Amino acid sequence: MNRLQGMELFAAAARLGSFSEAARQAGLSPASVSRIIGDFETHLGVALFNRTSRTLALTEAGATYLRRIEPILDGIRMAEAEAAAFQTRPSGRLMVHSRLMFGNRVLAPLVPAFQAVNPEIMVELILEERPADLTHHDQQVDVEIRIGRPPDTALASALILETERILVASPAHIASVRPITRPADLYGARCLPYRIAGEEPVWRFARGGVLEEIAIRPVTAVNSGEVLRMLALAGHGIAMLDDYTVQSDLEAGRLCRLLPDYAATNSTFQFGRGIYAVFRRTDYVPAKIRAFLDFFTATRVQDQLREDAAPVAGSR
Repeated sequence: MNRLQGMELFAAAARLGSFSEAARQAGLSPASVSRIIGDFETHLGVALFNRTSRTLALTEAGATYLRRIEPILDGIRMAEAEAAAFQTRPSGRLMVHSRLMFGNRVLAPLVPAFQAVNPEIMVELILEERPADLTHHDQQVDVEIRIGRPPDTALASALILETERILVASPAHIASVRPITRPADLYGARCLPYRIAGEEPVWRFARGGVLEEIAIRPVTAVNSGEVLRMLALAGHGIAMLDDYTVQSDLEAGRLCRLLPDYAATNSTFQFGRGIYAVFRRTDYVPAKIRAFLDFFTATRVQDQLREDAAPVAGSR
């Protein structure tokens, strides 16, 4: 009997609640998994599962045994990963999770260059607005791109790009409305806030130690920074966006910055921000993640942003 295989299959079946799912992940048949775990129970002399036709539940002995072996299995996986981290060429699948705008405008365009340097890494991008949960071991994401440093001590992070929130509008829109010289001028203005579920749109400003909150009345609210940028380019109103998303638009004159003397945010009174690569904290950093961190530097990201942001239809 292969004791390590029995331990791994037992732990997988307990975690997944199914012999069939454990068998699928291990590339075995359900009958083989059932037999191996049965042999393992015989070896231990105790039942680890209560089995019925519909459910699979741990016995008291099974729950105790699982608590004991999980750290052992984690240690084995870590030892294997540490050994693999010394390989000269990073390889394997690298799953990267990102919000849509950064993924579309920075990650995706740079993937070909990254894989040219790391041809044995297969990149899988997951782009969506909701965050990934890196604290669960069942989560397959290797690196998540987040705005702000994670507070969870189980996660490590590396700063990719310093950024701040700014107000922008098209020259045509600015020419058509009264001047915006202070936050209070935003009352009654055509504002384009990022939609945060369950929260009323509030823009916050700071200057000289004075904080101001402006409860804006949106003309349009969207849960996509890219759509807000498009609406601002089309002259639809004033948007608050991360500076990196509109950098080339500002340089090309397609958008103008408003209230440049004020720090701004649309969430809490945390005005300093950054884009971070976040990953699970371990005693080592896998080679494929090290390769990602080495490649996606602030300089390379800035160069990509300058090449990005072609004019949108309707913009001037």
